[in-house]
Amino acid sequence: MENKQKREITIGWALLPLIFMIVSMFGAVYFLELAPHIPLMIGTAIAALVAYYHGFSWEEVEEMMYKGIKLALPAIIIIILVGLVIGAWIGGGVVATMIYYGLKIITPSMFLVTICIICGIVALAIGSSWSTMATVGVAGMGIGLSMDIPAGMIAGAVISGSYFGDKMSPLSDTTNLAAGLTGTDLFDHIKHMFYTTIPGLIIALIAYFFIGRQFSGAHLDRDKINSINTGMENQFVLSPWLLLIPVIVIILVAVKVPAVPALVVGILLGFGAQIFVQGNSILQAATTLQSGYVIDSKDKFLTELFNKGGLESMFFTISMTIVAMTFGGILEYSGMLTAIINIILRFARNTGSLVAATVASCFATNATCSEQYISIVVPSRMYIKAYIDRGLHPKNLSRALEDGGTLTSVFIPWNTCGVFILATLGVHAYEYGPYTVLNYVIPFISIFFGFIGFKIVKMTDAEKVYYSEKSLG
Repeated sequence: MENKQKREITIGWALLPLIFMIVSMFGAVYFLELAPHIPLMIGTAIAALVAYYHGFSWEEVEEMMYKGIKLALPAIIIIILVGLVIGAWIGGGVVATMIYYGLKIITPSMFLVTICIICGIVALAIGSSWSTMATVGVAGMGIGLSMDIPAGMIAGAVISGSYFGDKMSPLSDTTNLAAGLTGTDLFDHIKHMFYTTIPGLIIALIAYFFIGRQFSGAHLDRDKINSINTGMENQFVLSPWLLLIPVIVIILVAVKVPAVPALVVGILLGFGAQIFVQGNSILQAATTLQSGYVIDSKDKFLTELFNKGGLESMFFTISMTIVAMTFGGILEYSGMLTAIINIILRFARNTGSLVAATVASCFATNATCSEQYISIVVPSRMYIKAYIDRGLHPKNLSRALEDGGTLTSVFIPWNTCGVFILATLGVHAYEYGPYTVLNYVIPFISIFFGFIGFKIVKMTDAEKVYYSEKSLG
């Protein structure tokens, strides 16, 4: 096909694919309970038609999609390794050991603090807030309700801890997406999030400490806890020595070992633990890496917690990332995102307002697209050029994406996260919302730091050139 005369895409045309995608996403996710892939493909098709109408050839549209996918390849590699780590650590007994010792420290007055910390540790270990809420969170709801603690309070503490661990875990898909799509090193991204996330966690724990004091005379259901721990003892060899595996990975990160080799070490150690500590065969351990760990138990809690991991468990996230980046690639390289962002940047004249716009855009995407992955993918491509042009390191953007996207998804009842929490914990967003302290405190901390310039990292000229080539393609 011959190239037609290219015309600048105006804001009205630029918004058209987003509107189609948002409407189809809302209908598919909220009403039909489908995955977000098809709505993204609809948005991609509309974006391609808009680009073609404005003079781009089909070959150029295809190239835009390929360039979008290429930007996500580093994140996809990490996501693949994450699936292997989760399987290896569950099969090696590492995750079970963390939960086992965590459940031993619960007391009624400190229940909210403790369940928040336990959920944080488990989510940090497995990289999934959803899996943590569906297992440890469900158990925590039962234990807390037996002490007459309101469901909203329990769910708020569970969600805060789960999202803290998910956000800070190198095994988390959203964490890898935020880093990969902005061209930021994974562990640089995680370390940069410490400055907003740790204060948020401290504030949340202080709040739960004071809220929990009113339950100091409550009865603790030790039988339920003992049942959970006994079930894990029957399935795994539990030893504090297994905690050395995540400690070693943390040390590797601290001494600046890159993400891929650090995760490979974690995989090998977990693989070895499954063979030499748990007594499984090499075939069983290898199968765990491929298709995940499978536990033989009649206990629903243990089955839901430990039947996961492996390469195959990551295919949903990988396929969604590829589809999302075909959509993002057309929006970006056709000039549609430029048309949208130029309107926003008229009001975002300084760093604080730029960070605020990023966080607000992530929240708006959560509310309109009903999917937290999209709240990272779309804003990442919208704002990356603005951050680089202003000499701001991309890790400022990756942090804002997580602060505004990953965390705020829980407050939208029709978002997949809000729907999942209602189905899993049995608590509505309006009930747990006031008590999900970490999730609403951190976005405000992020914006505040943007305005005062605290821990906002600038780039050197050489870094600006490097990230322009790496992140903008």
